[in-house]
Amino acid sequence: MIFDAFTIAVMLCSLAPAVLFCVNWRRYVPPPQAGSLYLPAISVLIPARDEQDGIAAAVESVLANTGVAFELIVMDDGSTDQTADIVEAIAKKDARVRLERTQTLPIGWNGKQHACWALAHAARHDLLCFVDADVRLSPECLARVAALLIQGQRGLVSGFPRQLTETWLERLLLPLIHFVLLGFLPVERMRNTTDPSFAAGCGQFILVQRKDYFACGGHAEIKTTMHDGLLLPRLFRQRGYRTDLTDLTDLATCRMYRNAWQVWQGLAKNATEGLAAPVRILPISLLLFLGQIVPFMLAAWLWLVEGTSLAETIYVVIAIAGAWVPRFMAAYRFRQNWRGGWFHPLGVGILLVIQWYALIRKLAGGSVRWKERSYSEL
Repeated sequence: MIFDAFTIAVMLCSLAPAVLFCVNWRRYVPPPQAGSLYLPAISVLIPARDEQDGIAAAVESVLANTGVAFELIVMDDGSTDQTADIVEAIAKKDARVRLERTQTLPIGWNGKQHACWALAHAARHDLLCFVDADVRLSPECLARVAALLIQGQRGLVSGFPRQLTETWLERLLLPLIHFVLLGFLPVERMRNTTDPSFAAGCGQFILVQRKDYFACGGHAEIKTTMHDGLLLPRLFRQRGYRTDLTDLTDLATCRMYRNAWQVWQGLAKNATEGLAAPVRILPISLLLFLGQIVPFMLAAWLWLVEGTSLAETIYVVIAIAGAWVPRFMAAYRFRQNWRGGWFHPLGVGILLVIQWYALIRKLAGGSVRWKERSYSEL
């Protein structure tokens, strides 16, 4: 009887995010075609620190965009490599490109937030598009996201590019971005309200109305944080502006990390501003552990133990389907690596370990090191 109740609870923990994922499947969509819609000019803003291996490709992908007027400003954020030289060489050939350099990082500022704040002040146009240096845009990306921003009368629109993965930990963990996003965020509620608790975004690509950005206080209001993808949309919502999410799978790509250590560091650096926030980590951990890991443990138990009931077997099979189906739906829709899906419970387990590691580090007064800079978490 107790075991039956437990397996039912596990099944429900598995089905809850699976059902929401399926509901969101039709609501999380790519931006519309711009058509004949008038689009204001865009300032594309790229903060760059030691990005010599990829900055040229990032710049060229932006310059290939059509359907909207734009300028491109790269902010060299204290690079020690050839990043600035590469951008300057491109700027000499294309007047749309401009290189700026940050001043000394002020005390209390995160490096990226400071660079983005400086970029916003250097921009000349009505729309500001913050793009990470490891993102590559398709030729119609800017126009289509701008069309969504203007048509939807949003203050901010953010999109998730297709995440390119090559190493084993990338393939285990990065696809969980979409799983967690669509399994835990009611997209329709996010879209139709300004409730800050439904804020979501991706720091790799954020488009904002210039006037709304400065009215909110922009990156200066989140200067001490690491997670602009979440906290900038939350800031806009706190000020009464609507924000939106869009699927950029076919319009942009990003290779965030290159090895397992970068994956660990990257996911841990801003975890306490997201899933690992003290008020959020325990319920999220329980739901993920019970719904995404325990079903597979129960399946092994049922296989080893004789005399289990048909009902128990059915509950466990449904729970496993609830865990696996969204993961493979995401692999298909967002063009993720299929092999990582088979190890979904392992990926979720590692993700939870990273979240708890990040929280314990914060509570212990540790610091985050990223891009050769250290940030206190006190």
